[in-house]
Parts: sequence; structure tokens; C-alpha cells
Amino acid sequence: METLSRRSFAQLLGVGTIAAAAAPALLADTAASAPPVARLSANENPYGPSAATLRSAQGALKYSALYPDEATDLLTADVAKLHGLTIDQVVIGCGSSEILKISALAFVDAKRKLVMADPTFEAIGHYTRPSGAEVVKVPLTKDYAHDLPRMLEAARGAGLVYICNPNNPTATITPKAVMREFLDALPASTMVLVDEAYHHYADSPQYESVASLVTSKPNLIVARTFSKVYAMAGLRCGYAIGQKAAIDSLVANMHWDSLNIVVLHAARAALADTQHVAEARKRNATAKAWLVRELEAQGHHVLPSEANFVMVETGREVRPLIAALRSRGVEVGRVFPALPTHMRVTVGKPEELQRFVEVFKAVTA
Repeated sequence: METLSRRSFAQLLGVGTIAAAAAPALLADTAASAPPVARLSANENPYGPSAATLRSAQGALKYSALYPDEATDLLTADVAKLHGLTIDQVVIGCGSSEILKISALAFVDAKRKLVMADPTFEAIGHYTRPSGAEVVKVPLTKDYAHDLPRMLEAARGAGLVYICNPNNPTATITPKAVMREFLDALPASTMVLVDEAYHHYADSPQYESVASLVTSKPNLIVARTFSKVYAMAGLRCGYAIGQKAAIDSLVANMHWDSLNIVVLHAARAALADTQHVAEARKRNATAKAWLVRELEAQGHHVLPSEANFVMVETGREVRPLIAALRSRGVEVGRVFPALPTHMRVTVGKPEELQRFVEVFKAVTA
């Protein structure tokens, strides 16, 4: 991970400004009326989509009278090509949130339970509630990885196992060897959904995407999103890949025409703009290294992060700290009951991180 001097950190401030100036305006600028808040709470890419993505989104507005079928087909083909799959092995969703929801609808019910880690991204557990399904939460290991041996035991009779890797909210990974062992041992009757929302930020040699394994594992589904490195959280687009039977089960449970034509065109441009992804990864790694160093200098332990956020051990109940930061114009992540003394902080722009570090020092003094 890159180290960063205060001078180079200050120079990084200008990167987002230049990118924003180069991009055409898609919506009216509301920055002047927005409250002066450092938004480090939602794991967004603070620099926004690439200029090419914004141009494509703006250009798509002229197709607003059309239903999005053809545009969906084009993005589906792009995703299939990216992963070396056929189009019937891909489904496009309204963010990866829709992918998680239709997975719960397809594979979880009153007779088929859901197995997930604790803590992890909570949405899929929420989506199971209407079915009355049992949700089994398995604590993370002492290294904050998914405890896959215990999850395998819990998976007896389960309809679906959910694995977020890198994990939200801890930003940690589950090592590739353990992942492969788990996938090999999981009964074919139990589906597994691996959520790789933060895939692009992971650079540990112990991390491995399992996207390449879907062709050999009928019970594996991999989800990706355009909300993180592509900076399209507000536009809502994601996708899943898997074998045809698994994808057919997802499609049967999704809304018709759930995506709009603007985001479909934007996603195609984002997928093609590999340089923007490389730049986003570099900015994130540089700013994250600075943030970790500053927090450790204050005496706080930070979990190893393979994402665009960090999880810091505060040594005290985090709820009052979150409220104290908010009162001073700094928003950080919500409370995660399994880790009541840890705080999740998004890697924002340098000026936002500098503000956070100063305010955090003041409220923890």
C-alpha cells in the first residue's frame, strides 16, 4: 500500500476538482445549497463517475421514450464478454440490492434457511423477513474473516449462503484457499451468493474473485455493483453471473424493466473505462494509507482494509462517538451490533479525511 506525505496528500485534493470540471453536468449543481458535511458514511466513491460515463448518461436522455429492453441486452452482452460467459449466464439488476433481493426470493423460504456472517451487509437478511425464513448468523473469525467451516455446518438444509468478500462492514477478506475449500464442500442443493461489491479495491495476494468458478459450480452466483469503484451509487445498477438455471431462477423473481435507460448506457461506458477504475483504486489506496497512519498515530487499531473504507477500534461504545461526529458535521457509518466499539469510515476526499481525523481526535480525547 502506498505511503503518502502531507504535501502529496494535499496535492491529491486537486484530482477530484479536475475530473469534475472535465465532466459535463448531468444534473443541476446543488453543492452551494448542501450543508457542509463530510460524508464518510456510505462507502461511495467521492470523485464521481468518469467523464465518459457522464457523457453517455447525458446522451441517453434522448432515448427516454423507449423501454430499456435493448439497452439491457447490450449491457448484458458486455458483462458476459467481460467474464467469458454467455448472455443467459448474466442478469442485470437495479443495483446489487436487487440481486440480493431476488436471490432471497428465489432460494429462501420457510423451509429453506439463509446462512450469513455476523457482521456483514444486512440487506439480504432483511429481504427474507416476508417469507418467515430462518436466518442463521455465524460470527466472523478472530481475524474478521467469514468462518466458513462453521457456515458449512450451518448450511445443512439451507437454501442460500451469503458471503460478502471483501466484507462490509469490516473491509476484511476471506482467504482464497478457504473460499475454494468451502465451495468444493458445499452441497449442490444449497446455493451460495458471493457479493463482490468491493472486488476492485482488493489487492491482497490472499484475495481471489470467484467469478471464474461459476462455469464449474452450478450452485454459485457472484454479484457485482456499479455503486463503488464506478461511482454510480445514485444511478443504481448491478449484475449477477452464474449458470443458466441459477440465473433463470433470479430472473423469475425480478421486476420487469427495473432499470432505466440512462443507467444502462452509463454502465456500459463505465465498464469500458478501465483507466477510471485504475485511477479510483490508486486514489483510494493512497488516501486510505494516510488515514490508517493518522488513526494509528492516535493509538487506534484499524482492521486490515481491502475496500474503500476502514473499520477502526475506538475502545469505547461507538454510538455516542457517531453522534458527536455528526454534531460537528462529520458523518460516519452506522452502528453494527456485533462490533459495538468499532467505527466504519469511508475513504473520502483528502479534505474530508483531514476534517474527520481532527474531529475524531477531539471527540475521543
